Amino acid sequence: QVQLAESGGGLVQTGDSLRLSCVASGRTFSTEAMGWFRQAPGKEREFVATINWSGGSTVYTDSVKGRFTISRDRAKNTVFLQMNSLKPEDTAVYYCAGRRLGSTSTRLREYDYWGQGTQVTVSS
Repeated sequence: QVQLAESGGGLVQTGDSLRLSCVASGRTFSTEAMGWFRQAPGKEREFVATINWSGGSTVYTDSVKGRFTISRDRAKNTVFLQMNSLKPEDTAVYYCAGRRLGSTSTRLREYDYWGQGTQVTVSS
């Protein structure tokens, strides 16, 4: 049983930065790809960023390119999402997700386990 625990969300102003963390426990983490998704009120959950098992390959949704950076520390079973230049439209619950395969994926249904989410609110 894999467990993912996100942290680092909060209330910030436009232009501020936040760093989300996701700690994995319960099974091998180092061979699996990880992703971040988000869900705004009244909207479907959407892809934000993904990183492969080694950390050598990353993919971002267009709206966060150049502002967000996904990374991982395999020794600490942790994946991060550094979010800079935050905008009100980034407001959402952010979810960490993991998939048993090591390659990146932008598809929600290709992830096998999920965290509970952390709220990010960006005020204008």
